[in-house]
Amino acid sequence: MPEVEGWILDIFEDPKDGLVLYIVAQDHQRYRLTTPFPITFYALGNNSELRSLWVYLRHSHPDLHPAKATRLDVIAQRQVPALAITLPHSTEIRAIVNQIENRYPALNFADVDLPITVRFAAATGAYPLALCQIESDDQDRLIHIRPLESPWLIDHKSIPLETLFIAPNVDPQHKKPHYIHATIHHRGYRLGLSDWTEALAILRRIIHRFNPDLILTSWGDTWLLPLLIEKSREYNVDLGLCRETGRNVNIIPERTYFSYGQIVHRGQQVHLYGRIHIDQKNAMLWKDYGLEGTLETCRVTALPLQTSSRVSPGTGISAIEMQTALREGVFIPYQKQQAEIFKSVRGLFTADQGGMIYQPLIGLHRNVAMIDYFSMYPAIMVYYNISPETITTNVKHGDLVPTLDFAINNSVEGLVPKALRPLLKKRIELKKRLAGFSAWSPEIDPYTRTASALKWLLVVCFGYLGYKNARFGRIEAHQAVTAYSREALLLAKEAAKDLGYQVIHMYVDGLWVHHPEITNPNDIDPLLVEIQKRTGLPIALDGIFKWVVFVGSRGNRSRPVANRYFGVFQNGKIKVRGIDARRHDCTPFVGQSQLKIIKLLAKRDDPADALPEAVEYLRYRIEALQ
Repeated sequence: MPEVEGWILDIFEDPKDGLVLYIVAQDHQRYRLTTPFPITFYALGNNSELRSLWVYLRHSHPDLHPAKATRLDVIAQRQVPALAITLPHSTEIRAIVNQIENRYPALNFADVDLPITVRFAAATGAYPLALCQIESDDQDRLIHIRPLESPWLIDHKSIPLETLFIAPNVDPQHKKPHYIHATIHHRGYRLGLSDWTEALAILRRIIHRFNPDLILTSWGDTWLLPLLIEKSREYNVDLGLCRETGRNVNIIPERTYFSYGQIVHRGQQVHLYGRIHIDQKNAMLWKDYGLEGTLETCRVTALPLQTSSRVSPGTGISAIEMQTALREGVFIPYQKQQAEIFKSVRGLFTADQGGMIYQPLIGLHRNVAMIDYFSMYPAIMVYYNISPETITTNVKHGDLVPTLDFAINNSVEGLVPKALRPLLKKRIELKKRLAGFSAWSPEIDPYTRTASALKWLLVVCFGYLGYKNARFGRIEAHQAVTAYSREALLLAKEAAKDLGYQVIHMYVDGLWVHHPEITNPNDIDPLLVEIQKRTGLPIALDGIFKWVVFVGSRGNRSRPVANRYFGVFQNGKIKVRGIDARRHDCTPFVGQSQLKIIKLLAKRDDPADALPEAVEYLRYRIEALQ
């Protein structure tokens, strides 16, 4: 293959060929390239144990090439010695680690279970879906690869994917399907399930003729592809689902886990080799950001597209941090062993107070500006350099109980801020662009979906900072972020009052403020500038409410509820939080009725003028319910 420019479609390991790359070239050709890609992991311990391990490996595994190494351990917050162990590929890494662990139980390990695409991106800069300049030899062995675009670029060249969509005619969980829809190049095919010989033959011809890069399905993971694979074996028809010859599909079992008070079920996954399969019904957050957001998540995390479409944003943040750690020479813990620093009850109460909440003034308020910090917690982590290795603690032993003082070491940029900085910068830039588009611009939808994908990654990064099993989590860093957030909100409140505003409400990262002489969004700019000057954090106007209502508790109408309100912006957009129209556990009849009443009120500058119509509608709904 001559030197070409193209996109990386798929990357996976092969025991014989090393790393396999499938390329979608700009000349519309598809290429399969291979390259050796040895991987390195590390054993950590005292010098005598590492020396003993080195002797053992030299005799029992001479092909592993153990060597001395020194890297930063963010848990220990210092450079530590280690033994670097290199393997030709990662397929045997778990077996080697288990063998060493059984013989040397006191040793710890790092850089063990890392996605191969993350390792490749850290080593070469080339990530899945990246546009690259590629050079190979006559045997299709990769000689050189150079990325032509950064994952943090806003307007990148999109990969030209040949996409085949397959779906049953009904939800197979509720009704038995009778046929399958297949669509490619705006051509539709209907495959009847009463004659499997014909259905499989048609599908095989479609795949062989159009050679799709992406197979997009509905219920493909849990029903469709497993059924097609079963029937293809039964009727001895090779559908060619995988481009990689000699490879069967990779089926990852279903699983159920407990998260944030809920039991979550994730269906089984069907991954292909050389092609991409995404099940819209089993993809993470597909309803929120669709294919555009899924592609964006793949780019910035460097996870394979089939993986990034199905894993949580937390896994994506971990991948971004891993890639940064590999580039910066930082150990990535295998089985993290870190205990929280001991705190007295008084110390815990002082350190772990969470976000600031200022109870709202109950009732209807007019011309209220809603302003909020932009991605507040990630911004604090970046701007104030909060990371596990930058938090320094000083334990003071007083007369009664020990207390803790926290400080930030700003002599070097922390790993977490370094990983988050480009992510935060890209989302800020996207939001600025969206603000400049007209309401009918065709660019709004794809930009919104891309921004949503980045938003979810930034949302979870704060939780992962305090998650005990996160690779680079530390509860003291988590607590430091909330401490800075409380201070930032108080500084914003002081700035608002100094400029003559009345503070109606404050909630974690946002303020609702009123000024009797200010109703124009542009007139809020001096306040925003003053808050950013005092805090150093980006803040923006979310909008000005024509009117907004903060309601009281159901148990006590005179007691405010921080996250329960509804109102209408000057542009007519309705915003509701905490009431039945917004809640997922509410009866649909009640939620729909409540939202309709709010829409009636929103039509008038003074909602009192719409009360007769709203009451009449409410009576109608009560009669309909009866």
